[in-house]
Amino acid sequence: MSDLRDLYQETILEHSKSPRNYRKLEAANRTAEGYNPLCGDHFTLYVDVQGDAIRDIGFQGSGCAISKASASMMTQSVKGRSKAEAQQLFRQFQELVTNQASPNGDKDKLGKLTVFSGVSEFPVRVKCATLAWHTLQAALEGTQQPVSTE
Repeated sequence: MSDLRDLYQETILEHSKSPRNYRKLEAANRTAEGYNPLCGDHFTLYVDVQGDAIRDIGFQGSGCAISKASASMMTQSVKGRSKAEAQQLFRQFQELVTNQASPNGDKDKLGKLTVFSGVSEFPVRVKCATLAWHTLQAALEGTQQPVSTE
């Protein structure tokens, strides 16, 4: 189990240090801003939605290792998916990090996102892990107000 935790920790640190899709997306037709006052995480998400599909996605901002890694891995996971698929993935991810996933649940469908399973042991970090996801929801819904985890 220790080896698995080390691997998960390495993956999170790698995505934090070299986040994927960390850029302003000029072609974005949806944007949203998210803020976690507890940790100081602050991100802007840029999404290019064509029809029902997330064609491209990027983000900029700053935050702790968990929030930045989560944003990075989220952008990789939702790119090319439909809005409904992205929303379903968010529900599954939220269940994972809040330890509400059923034992026979959809963990397999989360793929690499399962590295965040340990977050459930640190409830204060759940807001860090889910900030980018809540911000994505706001972007897809066209919400103009910044998203806050408080």
